[in-house]
Amino acid sequence: MTSMMSRIAGAPITWGVDGSPGWGYLMDADRVLEEMAEVGLRATELGPDGYLPADPGELHAKLDNYELELVGGFVPAVLHHPERAEKELGYVRRASRTLAGCGASVLVLGPGSGLDGYDTSIEMSEREWSSFLDNLKQVIELAADEGLTVALHQHWGMAIEKQRHVERLIAESDVAFCLDTGHLYLGGVDPVAIARAAQGRVAHVHLKDVDRQMAEQVRNGELPFRQAVIDGIFKPLGFGDIDIAEFIRTLEDSGFAGWYVLEQDKVLDADPMPGKGPIEDAKRSFEFLKALA
Repeated sequence: MTSMMSRIAGAPITWGVDGSPGWGYLMDADRVLEEMAEVGLRATELGPDGYLPADPGELHAKLDNYELELVGGFVPAVLHHPERAEKELGYVRRASRTLAGCGASVLVLGPGSGLDGYDTSIEMSEREWSSFLDNLKQVIELAADEGLTVALHQHWGMAIEKQRHVERLIAESDVAFCLDTGHLYLGGVDPVAIARAAQGRVAHVHLKDVDRQMAEQVRNGELPFRQAVIDGIFKPLGFGDIDIAEFIRTLEDSGFAGWYVLEQDKVLDADPMPGKGPIEDAKRSFEFLKALA
C-alpha cells in the first residue's frame, strides 16, 4: 500500500471556491493550485463546473505546472425527482466523460436536494427514495462506462444528510462512499463508527474538523449552514471536536488505499493577502497529518 502522505489532495473549496449561487469570492485558479503545491499536496479535485479547464489537454498542462494530478470531482445531481432524471443523468454522463478524460478515477456524487444552497434539510418520501435508488444505479453504470467509481457524499442540506439516510444506503445499495468527516459529524453521524460500518465501501475521503457548539446550532436550526461556514464552523484538522486520528487509523487498518482530500469549506469576501488566508489552515491540517503519519 502507498503511504498515507502520498495520498493527500486538496479541494478548491478549501480556498473558498464553491459553485453554489452567491457563495462568495472565488480565488484565481492558478493561485489556488500554486498554494496547494506549496502546502505539499499531491493532487486536487476539479472544483465547480468551469473553474478548471474541461479540456483534458488544457487541464493536464495546467496541473503539470504545479506537479499536481486530478483525483476526482464533486458532481451534484438531484436523483429523487422522476421528472428531472433525464436532465440530471445527462449532466452526470457529461461530467463522467470530463473526469475520466482528465485522468480522475472517482466521481464524488452529491445527492442534491433540488433547492439552492445547503441551508434547508429535506426528507425524501418512500416514492422519492425509490426513484433515488433507481437513478443511483444508473449513475453507477454511467460512471463505470467511463472507468470511474461513484463515491456518494453524505452532505448537510442534501438528500442524504442524517445517520438514518446513510444506514439505509448501506443496507439498500451497493454504492461506495466518500466519507466527509465534517458533514458526517454535522449530520449527527460518528465518523469513526461509520468508517467501521462501511468498511470495504469507502472509495474517497474528505477531511475537515468541526466546532461542536456551532454544529449543534446548525442542527437545531439556530444557525444557517452558509453562515456557519462564514463564522468558521470548519476547523483545521486537530483544532475541532472530531477524533480525526482515530478515523484515519480505522480506515488505514481496514486497508483503505484511496485519497484523503483536505476540504475545509470556506466563504471568502476578497482575495487574501499573499501567504495569508486559506493556505494557513491548509498548512496546519497538513502538519497534523504528517505528525499522525
